[in-house]
Amino acid sequence: MPVNETKYKEIISELALKNVALVAVSKIQSVADIGKLYDLGQREFGENYVQELVEKQPLLPADIRWHFIGHLQSNKVKYIAPFVHLIQGVDSLKLLNEINKQAKKLDKQIHCLLQVHIAQEETKFGLDEVELTEVMSALHTTPTKLANVFIDGLMGMASFSDDTEKVKKEMRYLQSLFNKHQTKSAPNCNFSILSMGMSGDYELAIQEGSNMVRIGSLLFGARPAK
Repeated sequence: MPVNETKYKEIISELALKNVALVAVSKIQSVADIGKLYDLGQREFGENYVQELVEKQPLLPADIRWHFIGHLQSNKVKYIAPFVHLIQGVDSLKLLNEINKQAKKLDKQIHCLLQVHIAQEETKFGLDEVELTEVMSALHTTPTKLANVFIDGLMGMASFSDDTEKVKKEMRYLQSLFNKHQTKSAPNCNFSILSMGMSGDYELAIQEGSNMVRIGSLLFGARPAK
């Protein structure tokens, strides 16, 4: 499917009015199609698979800000650490420690979002509320041990459901956690980003407080089979 230029411009205009950032989800999309969106002005792209991101990154302009939005295994952090702009799916303290370790080797700080499990679907990844509190506690009590990561906020995925009230309830829950932890300052935390909402529910997500949405199929069309 070709890039939907009209839809892209429509969405960008809509988001600009609401001060919401767009991450174009480019998994399984060709370098050529990503390049077309880049030429329209898009700079933030999201990938789900480490190997695919590592293959695409050197073939595209250096000023693209790559977001890793999939489930990231600890043993693969080292492959994206040199260039990743934001790791959105941090779902364990173990993973955060590994990101910190790889960032330290590179003498840099890697920006991250903590992923919270809000959907009533077992297939989704993320921290529960207790685990989120534990990670935040580690950031507060031993900040020097995690000095090479910076937490910019939270990310979550609501249920794929036609039940609007259910989806909104999940989103409100994530926003409540965001608000709760936003007030607790730590040296390497900012909590400026609430990444919530995809092609099917981004408008609802914005209503519920999201300031970053991850949109793929509306821009690129249905993804080809992997």
